[in-house]
Amino acid sequence: MTGKLYVCGTPIGNLEDASIRLLKTLRAVDLIACEDTRHTLKLLNRFKIKNRLVSYHEHSSQSREDYILQQLREGKNVALVTDAGMPAISDPGENLVKKAADEGIAIEVVPGPSAFTAALAISGLESGVFLFAGFLPPKTGKRRETLKQLAGDINTIILYEAPHRLRETLQDIKQVMGPATQIAVARELTKKHQEMRRGTVEEMIAYYEQMPPRGEICLIISLPAKEKPETDMEQVIRETAELIEQGINKKEALKIKAREYNIKKSLLYDYFIQE
Repeated sequence: MTGKLYVCGTPIGNLEDASIRLLKTLRAVDLIACEDTRHTLKLLNRFKIKNRLVSYHEHSSQSREDYILQQLREGKNVALVTDAGMPAISDPGENLVKKAADEGIAIEVVPGPSAFTAALAISGLESGVFLFAGFLPPKTGKRRETLKQLAGDINTIILYEAPHRLRETLQDIKQVMGPATQIAVARELTKKHQEMRRGTVEEMIAYYEQMPPRGEICLIISLPAKEKPETDMEQVIRETAELIEQGINKKEALKIKAREYNIKKSLLYDYFIQE
């Protein structure tokens, strides 16, 4: 019988955010696969947990991944953690989880803090629909190209960025999306020097030119809602009439065209009911 892989979210800064279930899991498993053993030891020592650790990160060899999978095949339970947040979400672990799933190994998630949801929650920007895009490419050309692709129908975009690239990325956002683009910069969330700054990208550039950024950074970009083109009702009516002439039930024809043009069915109904 195979073991179980526990995908565990860990605190993003403040160790007191560790859940009771996380601590129970880290105590109970046979092995903890972690991004950096020194970093995970700080968490374990804080809560007096002793367990076997093995490093597993984006540069780990294939043999290390095979070793963890073999432990699972032999019936051992393994906890997968990263330095902060959820494994496999802009962090190592995606490949290991996929291989375990392909082999039919049981996988259980132990949810924990997430930097991008925490940042969005206190950003004051639209949070109903958003796109999380993780880290942008490090080179300027690719970064701007990616930003152009992201500036589609979604109004809120969330990114992670390294402090040494923040000012370059802000300049790219200004170039691609405009200087008045609203942005929130969350830095060192849940830590002693937590910072949340809000304003235009132009204002953020000016601020960070004077105050070089440090620590983990999350960017929330707010784009203005795109204006929808005005619906040509005469065309909609003609197309609806054509469907009816083709033998489609009148109510069904109204429903089809109302859905296609994203308008209220009653607008069409008022016209056709008079016929």
